[in-house]
Amino acid sequence: MGSLTQHDEVFDREYFNAILPAMTSVRVPSSKPLRQRRRRVRTGFLVIAVILALLWVGGFAVMRITNFFIHLLILFAAISLLFHFGFRTSRIGRFWSRVSNGLDLLQLWNQFHTDLRSSYRLYSRGVDPARAPGAGRIKHYVNLANRLFWAVVECLSPARRILLLFALGFFIADLWTHPGPRPPWFGAEFWAVLLLFCVLLLEVGDRVVMKRDLEIAKEIQAWLLPPSPPVIPGVEIAFITHPANTVAGDYYDVFSRSSSAGEESFLIAVADVAGKSIPAAMLMATFQASLKTLANSPGPLTELLDRMNAYACSNSQNGRRFTTAFIAEYAPASRIFTCVNAGHNPPMLRRQTGEYERLDVGGIPLGILAGSTYESKTITMQPGDWLVIFTDGVTEAENSSTDAYGERRLQDILDTHCSETPSTLLQTILSDLNFYCGNTPQQDDVTLLLVKAS
Repeated sequence: MGSLTQHDEVFDREYFNAILPAMTSVRVPSSKPLRQRRRRVRTGFLVIAVILALLWVGGFAVMRITNFFIHLLILFAAISLLFHFGFRTSRIGRFWSRVSNGLDLLQLWNQFHTDLRSSYRLYSRGVDPARAPGAGRIKHYVNLANRLFWAVVECLSPARRILLLFALGFFIADLWTHPGPRPPWFGAEFWAVLLLFCVLLLEVGDRVVMKRDLEIAKEIQAWLLPPSPPVIPGVEIAFITHPANTVAGDYYDVFSRSSSAGEESFLIAVADVAGKSIPAAMLMATFQASLKTLANSPGPLTELLDRMNAYACSNSQNGRRFTTAFIAEYAPASRIFTCVNAGHNPPMLRRQTGEYERLDVGGIPLGILAGSTYESKTITMQPGDWLVIFTDGVTEAENSSTDAYGERRLQDILDTHCSETPSTLLQTILSDLNFYCGNTPQQDDVTLLLVKAS
C-alpha cells in the first residue's frame, strides 16, 4: 500500500505537470461584452420611455393647440358674419366699434402685425443672432430662443418674473394632467391664466401711467412748435412733422427777427436731435430755447450758429448728443436767403427751370466740437423756385424690402407737382411716403418744410 501510494503521488504530480500548460492556455470569457449589452438594453428602454413621454405630452399639447385654433377660427368667422350682415347699429356693433376704435379687420391685422414686429425688434435688440462656432442648426435656434426668453423676462421686475415663471410652471404641469370632469379652479391651466392676467394688469398699469405722461409731454412739445406758418411777403410756407413715437426729436420753426441792418427778417429752422423719443425731445426743447433766446441779439447768421454751438457743447455729453440743423434767414425786401447747414441733410433748391442746387455750406453738427466756426451761403429765390428742407426720416424711410425712399423719388414728386401750393405738395409727398412704406414700422421722425417763392 505504501508503494502504491507513492506511485500514485508520482503519477498525480506528472499528470498535473502535463496538463498545467493546457489549462493555462484556456481563456476565460470576459465580462466586458456582457456589460456593453446590458448598457445598450438600458439605453434602449430609456429612449423608448422618453419617446412615449414626449408622445403623451405632445398629444395633449397638440390637442390643446388644435382646440385653441379651432376656437379662434370660430370667433373670426362669427365676427366676419357680423360684419357681413351689418351689425354696427346694434348694441354688439357699438361695443365692437368702441373696442376696435372703428377699424376694420384688415386695419386691425396690420396694426397687430406692426406692433408684433416692433415688439420683436425691442426685445431682440440685445440678442446676438450669430451662430456660435461648432453649434448645429437645432442647437443654434434653441440658444437663440433661450436668449430671447431671458431678454423678455429681464424687462420685468423681479416680482413679476416670479409670477410669470409660476404661470409657465402651471401651464407645463397642466399638459401632464388628464382632462376630465373637474371644477375649472382645480386645474393648473386656470391658475396659469390667472397669474398671466395679473402680470398683464401690472404691465398695463405701468403703460397707462407712462402713456399719460407721454401725452402731457406731447402737448408741451406741441406748444414749442408753430401751429401754422406765418404770412411772409414773397414766399409760401408749409410744414409738418410725424414722430416715430409719441414725442419727437425733430424741430422746425419760422419766426421774425430783427436783422443787423434794422430790417425785419424771418428765421427758418429745421433741426434733428440725435436719438429718438424722450431724450431727443428734451434736447429739442433746449435747442428751441437757445435758438429763440440767442436770435434776439442782432448779428449775422454765422455768429448765431457759433453761439448756439457753444451752448450745445455744454449739454451734449461730450458730443454724444449732437444736433444737425439747417437755419436760413430770409429778407423779404431783397428776397435773399442766407443759409447755414450744420451737418444737416442738404436741402433741395429747385429752380423754375428744373435745375437743382444743394445747400450744404456750413459746418459740423452742433454740440460736437466747441469753437467750431460756420460759413454761410446767400441765394436769391425767384417766383416759381422751391426750397425743400427735410430730415433723414424722409429719405431713409424703408419699405418691407428694406429699400430706402431716397432723394430721387422726392425729386420726381417735386418735378411732377411743382405747380401746386406748398400745402398740397406736402400732402402729396406724405401720401407717397406712406404708400411706399406700407405696413413697415416708422423708424425715425419725419419732418418736412416747403418754401415756394411767389
